[in-house]
Formats: sequence, structure tokens, C-alpha cells
Amino acid sequence: LCAKIKQFKFPKRSQMKSCYIFSDKNLAYLQEIIATKFKKVEIFKITPDENDKKNLINLNEKEFFLKFIDKFEELKAKSDFVIVVGCEDFSVFGKSELNLKLARNLNAPIFDENANELRTLNLNSKLLITDKFDEILNYEHDIITPFKFQSLLLKRAKAANKTVVLPESDDERILKAAHIVLEKGAANIILLGLESEISKKAATLGLNLSKAKVLNPAQNELTDEFAKKIYELRKHKGVDEAKANALAKDKIYFATMLIHEGMADALVSGATMSTADTIRPALQIIKTKPNVSVVSGAFFMALEEEILLFADCAVTPNPSADELASITLSSAQTASAFGLSPKIAMLSYSTADSGSGADVEFVKEAAKKAHELDANLKIAAPIQFDAAVDLSVASKKMPNSDVAGQANVFIFPNLNCGNICYKAVQRSANALAVGPILQGLKKPVNDLSRGCLVEDVVNTILISAIQAGE
Repeated sequence: LCAKIKQFKFPKRSQMKSCYIFSDKNLAYLQEIIATKFKKVEIFKITPDENDKKNLINLNEKEFFLKFIDKFEELKAKSDFVIVVGCEDFSVFGKSELNLKLARNLNAPIFDENANELRTLNLNSKLLITDKFDEILNYEHDIITPFKFQSLLLKRAKAANKTVVLPESDDERILKAAHIVLEKGAANIILLGLESEISKKAATLGLNLSKAKVLNPAQNELTDEFAKKIYELRKHKGVDEAKANALAKDKIYFATMLIHEGMADALVSGATMSTADTIRPALQIIKTKPNVSVVSGAFFMALEEEILLFADCAVTPNPSADELASITLSSAQTASAFGLSPKIAMLSYSTADSGSGADVEFVKEAAKKAHELDANLKIAAPIQFDAAVDLSVASKKMPNSDVAGQANVFIFPNLNCGNICYKAVQRSANALAVGPILQGLKKPVNDLSRGCLVEDVVNTILISAIQAGE
């Protein structure tokens, strides 16, 4: 192995690189060779402590992997090359299986003399496993695991430093999520409700919400001001002063007014109320962005090694061609805001001209209108799902497309298709579904499922904070 390294001629350095080795057997020699071409070389030895081991034994993989992802990212930020030295096996994983999973989460290609054997344990993965060091330097796959995605969300939310209002303080999932977000310093939190009740419930649950701001819409100095503004905004729709006063005391309208007036940056609700209850005040007061005719709901689907965006999976049942075009534009903007370069597949039962019918023509018309909204959008339409994600299928069905086979944004022709598909992928592929993310509003307002978990609430708060920072 060392002889292969010695024979290797390094290319010009272009960007930070990393590699993963399973032991420190050849570390000294490897470090010496890499140091001849990279100025700052860091060694990251994976050394799980007893708490890390307990996390794995108790199936708390998220905390285990997030710890090492965060440390790796710190080293990447201050170095030119990171050599990751793997750990020994313990408990629930064998040595190879644990290190393979760590390497995928770090997106660090594996350099090992037993590359062929390791590849058989890592089938269908994009991660490079090689005994040729030149391949390490040319590795370009951007693998993002669900744990890595959550790490990125946390990092970006912290950088945004925004304030998110949570109207549903009567739900313990909301309070637990607020505790986690505040503990990690990921966002500022406003809770709506009676401070005494929130404090009592927090104490019972063992939560620290001392950094959260608490406002009571029923008795607040802002309520009268908000009532007057709601009246001015809605009087043309028949809202009188009495109705405006009542709306200002309603927790979701009060929260929406906090966003409208710039006193908070984003709103998350839906744990105890319907999607309509969350969206209605936003449509009435915040309104949609220019060129956006409809609000839509997208989901980030975090698969084993990549992130996809599905829309609309939550809001508009049967969009018109104009509305589907608007959903496409909004989805491209959402993807871009979260670091994806949008390659959009507008889905159908037909690829290109292979089929015909009203449904196919509908997707073609929507794609045409989407291009009219933004001529720079990269769209394949109409296209079947297999041709959108598989290059071998794409080469036969849509050979001249720069999207087919590598799409990362998927637009469904209606809500029926979108909702069924995202739930099927979530359950059958064990994917992390983050959303719905409401698209098209001037300011971030996001809806929760009434069956949401605490982790879902945390992720939605992080996404809302990131949206507010764009």
C-alpha cells in the first residue's frame, strides 16, 4: 500500500480533501506523503467514549453520528486535508460496518488495501472505496446522509440567528422542541400563552425555557395595535373592528402579525390545528411572493446518501397549469436556498413523447409556463420517475437531457400523487421526510402534522429559521 502511495504524483491542489482509513497501521507514512503537497493536514482519530457507545447500544444513532460529523466539519474548516482514522468494533456494529457508516456520514472516501472486500459490504453506495490514492484526490461525490442533513440544518440555523414564534405552547412536543433549539443555540424562540402555565409545564417536563420570550395574545400591549392593523388590512373583505379585535387575540393571527410587523422572523404551527388554520392568516396578511400564484408544500426527502425535494405534497389538490408552474418555481427557489442546484423533473406517466393524453399535455403546458417564469430553470418534462433518477434509463428515454437521470427536485401533477409518493418513500425506503415546508409566502410560515414527533418540530423550526435568513 505504501509503495502505491510513493509512486503517486499529486495533481495541483484545488480544494480541501479527506480520506478515511480503518486503522493507523500506515498513518505515519501516509501523513508524511500527503504533507508534501498539502500545507495543513489534520488527523481525526475516531475514539468513541462510553457515552457514545451507550448511544449506539440504545439505538440513539443520531447523537453518535452528529458528534463526529460536527468534529469533522470543524477540522475541515481549518485544514487542507483530513485523514480520518477509524475505530475498533464494539457492541452492535462490526469494525467494517461501523467505519463504513462513519465514512458515508463524513463523505470521506475510504483508502484501504482491502478495497474489493469492503466494496461488497457497501453495495449501491456512491462512496469511493479504493487502494489508488489518485482516485481519492479526484473524488467529487457529495454524499449527504440524513444525519449530515440534520447537522447542516443546525449549522445554518445557528448562522441565521433568527426568531421563530411557536403559538402552540399547550403542546408538550412544542415545548420539548423549543428546549432543544434553545439549548443548541439554533434560534430565538417566542412562545404564545400564559407564562405561569408554560413555566409550570416546563418544570414538570424538566425543560429549560428561560431564554424563550413568552407573550399572551389575550392580554398584551401589542393586541390593540394588531387589531387596528388587521382591520385596515381586511376591512375590504368585510372585517369590522369587533372581528379584528377578536382575531388579534387569536394565537395564530397574533403570531402572524408578529411576522408581518418584523417582531419575529418565522412561524411554526400545526401540531394542534389544521393546515388551513395555519395558512389562512398568512395568505390574508403576509401574502405570496411576486410571480407566485399558489402556496405549496414541499418535503425534503433525506435518503441514505442524498437529499431530494418533493412538491406539492401538502396543500393544493388539483393545480392548474399556471399553478403547477408556480409550484415549480417555488420548489426551485427552496432547493437553491438549501444548497441544492435544482434539476427539476416534472413527473408524468410518459417520458418525452413516449405517451399522449390530457395529463401528459398538462405537464408539458406547465413546464412551458415554468420556463416563462424563469428561463434558467433546468427542467425535464414530462418524465417518468425511473428516467428522472436512473442514468441508464434516462440514456434510453431522454438521452439529450441534462436533468434526466440526475434530478433532485420532483414536481408531482397533483396532491394525490405527491402525498402518496412521499409517504411511500418515507416508509419503504426508511427516509427522513422533513416538512411540509410551505413555499411561496413572503415570509416563512410552516405547518406541522398533528402526528408530528419532537424531532419533526425541531427540524421545522430550523428550516424556518434558515428560510428567514435567505
